[in-house]
Amino acid sequence: MASYVLVGGAWMGAWVWKRVSAELRSHRHDVYPATLTGLGDRVHLARPEVDLETHITDIVNLIEFEDLREIVLAGHSYAGAVVAGVADRIGDRLAHLVYIDSAPVDDGESLLDFMSGFGNQGDLLKTVEEQGEGWRLPPPPFADLPMSPTFEGLSDADRVYLSAKAVPQPFRTYTQPLCLTGKSTGTYRRTIIACNDFRAMTESGAPRFQVYTAPAWNVVHINNTGHWPMLSSPTEVTGTLNRLATT
Repeated sequence: MASYVLVGGAWMGAWVWKRVSAELRSHRHDVYPATLTGLGDRVHLARPEVDLETHITDIVNLIEFEDLREIVLAGHSYAGAVVAGVADRIGDRLAHLVYIDSAPVDDGESLLDFMSGFGNQGDLLKTVEEQGEGWRLPPPPFADLPMSPTFEGLSDADRVYLSAKAVPQPFRTYTQPLCLTGKSTGTYRRTIIACNDFRAMTESGAPRFQVYTAPAWNVVHINNTGHWPMLSSPTEVTGTLNRLATT
């Protein structure tokens, strides 16, 4: 039996892990799907001051107050920055650090910096100013966007579900640089679960994506699934997480 802490990406809450959580629990694991401040059922706590450090603290506190150890900590998309910070603070509590269609940002780098190579910084800033009162990033209209590799594997019902549950992301979580202390003594393993988006970034030749190779990194590919594999391929995600905890 293992303990899992699952952290969703931008606009998401614990609800996005419902299928994966149920399957992991069927394997008799303990599962803690997290909702970050200002998102999901904690949307009422959203405010301009919520930042990346707030979300790191959310997960550190969850782990410490639940007295969890030997954890498989998984972060999806934006939450790659969150779990990187958590590992820096309490890496001795981790057995395995997992990035789901994501990769860690570097020390002193913000998520907005990380995204600068993909050419959409200006669009995000404009959206925040025009639609988010200068401090929130609204979710995309999942149900209305044209099909693309990012959405592969999602049914129409899945996309309606995303549209119904997603809430605006406090934008300071994108603009605050990650601050790593380097004090962690953890010896946890590191895995990337690579879906369409991560694979596309790797194949683009972007230098930062060429470093995620063995032996430091274990990369597991889930084929023919887009950026939300916990919805489009929950059984594959569960199987991968289960294997990581038992090998």
